[in-house]
Order: sequence, then C-alpha cells, then structure tokens
Amino acid sequence: MATTPTLADRGQRLGLRLISKAGGLPVMADPKVRGRVEKILSRGAHSGFKAQVAVGRAFKQSKGNGSAARPGPAKRRGIFDLTPTEDQQMLQSAARELADDVIRPAGAKADADRAVPADVSDAMQEMGLGLVGVPEELGGIAEERSAVAGVLVLEQLARGDMGITVSQMGTAAVATALALYGDAGQQATYLPHFTGDEPVAAAALALQEPQPLFDPFALTTTAVAQGDSLVLNGTKAIVANADRAEIFIVSAMHEGVARLVVVEASTEGVTLEDDPAMGVRAAHTGRVILTDVAVPRANLLGTADDHRDAVRRGRLAWAAAAVGTGQAVLDQVITYAQERKAFGEPIGQRQAVAFMISDIAIELDGLRLAVLKAAARLDSEADPQLIAQSVGEVRALTSTYAAQIGSAAVQLLGGHGFVKEFDNERWYRDLRGAGVLEGTLLV
Repeated sequence: MATTPTLADRGQRLGLRLISKAGGLPVMADPKVRGRVEKILSRGAHSGFKAQVAVGRAFKQSKGNGSAARPGPAKRRGIFDLTPTEDQQMLQSAARELADDVIRPAGAKADADRAVPADVSDAMQEMGLGLVGVPEELGGIAEERSAVAGVLVLEQLARGDMGITVSQMGTAAVATALALYGDAGQQATYLPHFTGDEPVAAAALALQEPQPLFDPFALTTTAVAQGDSLVLNGTKAIVANADRAEIFIVSAMHEGVARLVVVEASTEGVTLEDDPAMGVRAAHTGRVILTDVAVPRANLLGTADDHRDAVRRGRLAWAAAAVGTGQAVLDQVITYAQERKAFGEPIGQRQAVAFMISDIAIELDGLRLAVLKAAARLDSEADPQLIAQSVGEVRALTSTYAAQIGSAAVQLLGGHGFVKEFDNERWYRDLRGAGVLEGTLLV
C-alpha cells in the first residue's frame, strides 16, 4: 500500500531533482562547481534526517588552530551587472524550488500554530542553505563572502513564506555572524554545532529591545567587565525561536559602544518570556531576559565596527525578505485580477485596478534594485559611507513601500484580502515588520 510522502521526504527528493536538473547545464562540467552544487542540494540524501537535540547542550570551549577562517572577498566583475553568477543561480534555483514545493504549502499552518512543522524544518535544514555564509573549510558552502548570494536566497525563501524563512534563517544568521566576526576559538567552539550531524535546534541573533524608537546603537542592555567575565543585564525583544534557541548572539553596550556577545541559553540568569508579534508568527518570537548573566570575556564577538556591519546586513536581509514576500503578493493579485469578474469582465480590465497593480510592480522592482545595489557594495568593500547610504536607502524604501504593497493587495482583493483563506492577510502582517525589525537575519 502506497504511503503519502512527508514534506521531509519531498525535501530530500527535491535536492536530487535539482541535481538532475542542474546536471544538464554546461557549467556542471566543471567538477569543482558540480561538487559544490551536490553539497548544497543533497545533504539529506547523504546523511538522512538527524534528530535535533534539546536546548541546553554543552559547548566545549576550544582555542582553535591559527587564525579565524573567513569567506574570501567577492570577485570584482568590473561592470554593473545584475545577472547572478553561476554559483548564485544554483543557490537561487534551490531556494526557489524549496519555496514552491515545501515552504508555501505550510505557511498558513505555521502562522496559525506559531511553529514551523518539523518536516518543513528538516527539509530546509537538509538542503544546506543555512550554511551559505559559512566557509567551506569550516563545514559550510561559501567560497566567497557574498551578500548578493544571501539576498537572492532570502528573497526566494520569503516568496514561499516570510515567517518560516525568519525561523529557519534566523539560526543561519548566528552561523554567519560566527563566520564573519568570530575568532578561531569561537569558530572552533560553536560552528561545529551548526555544521555537524546533530545541529543546534535553533539559535538567535538578538538585537531588538522593547523600548519605543529603538536605536541599535544606543542599547539599554549592558555588558560590564568583571575580572575575566562579562556580566550582562537587559531584555531582548521579538527574538525568533527564543524558546528553542541554544545559542544567542546579543547586542549590549560595552565600554560605551554597542558590541555583540555570545550567550549560551543554558547560562544562569537567562530567562525567557513569550512575545507574540503581529507578523512572522511562525518564528515564535519571545523575550530573552538577562539578569546578571556572566559569560567569559572571550565571548565578546568581533569589534564595534562588526556590530555596525551586523546591523546593516540585518537591515538588508529584512529588505530582501520583503522583496520575496512582495513578489508573492504581486503574483497573487495579478492572477486574481485576471480571474475575478465584475460586470461581465475581469476586474483587471478596469484602469483603477490595473494602475494599482502596476504601482506594486514598480515599487517592488525599485526595492529589489536598491537591495542588490547595497549588497553589491557590501561585497565590493566600497567606502563605508557609500555602504551606509545604500543600506539606509534600502531601509527607508522597505519601511515605506513594503507595507504599501501589502495594503494595496488587501484593497485589491477586497474581502478576500482580509480573511485567512487567502495568503495575503498573512503577507501583509509580515511586510509591516520588515522595515522596523532589527537583527534576526543576516546576509
């Protein structure tokens, strides 16, 4: 008797299908490229689906060997070219198929339950896209430091569902932060728990705080040096997967500047509270309360400039997710306007409807171009002021137009845009947060 395949099985088959599909491309004649694609897409087929361990594992401190490993700088292409590289196209294709086959069908249930179904989580983890920011030598899939690759992946995943994407890629953000900013000891201590056979259940990059007009560079959370320790006090809000996270990277004021600190969830003084949000409900957001939490001074991650870089990369990541969800909105309203009839003709024939859909498309393409420009500047290591300007523009556009896109779609769908039977009600709530939330994601 035939059994219905689980989403985890479908995710495993998806990897194999993509390998077969990619195998016919000329670039796959390069053994190096083929090996990397297979590593990305067949993790489930090679290793099977591993049971996740409970929160509270022991992280054995390690000094590491030599210098910290970093993804190499992105190769300069010499011209302004928005065409993804061959490697980026492979990642984009994998994320697109995953969004269509696994993420989108589970979005409504994940939102209602405030939890990602285990099968979906397993399928996404086994695809390996969560290691896109970790160098190959540390067990990841990154050959170069590429914010462009990160935004392309996030856009496609969020086109399936932003809440599920935030839940799963929030853990990836911690691995990326360790790869970008961690020293050899921090990488040796923590990264194997992301790349090994029994990866962490979840991890979280926690920057947001509950005060109004939150400024990520003027934090109320503090990290005070006491001997060989740092003592942390404060509250982090809207933390994705707070209840399941085994590692937090939190931001705190240390000696007058904002810094990042690694905090293990099992550390004494770490308590959690539920903190439901309007959107991204699949990420099961919570508050992390730090009360006299003592961690080794060696847990200070990177520099003040690295904290600033993390804020920028986080804002860019949220914008990329907004582009993906915005594309889902546009696709839905175009189909609806073609099929929905009023007074004997499709409503898309009415100028008011057509113009509103056109505005969504224009705003979405403008935001996508701004995101790609900012990502390219990050990869090219452009002047920091140019990078700050580009990311600032992206943030402003996301804050303004992401919400407008969701609102316009609700208007176009009428009553259908207001009920949970249609995905747009959920997408609108998710888009409202993309321009105001800090941290959580990283490219």
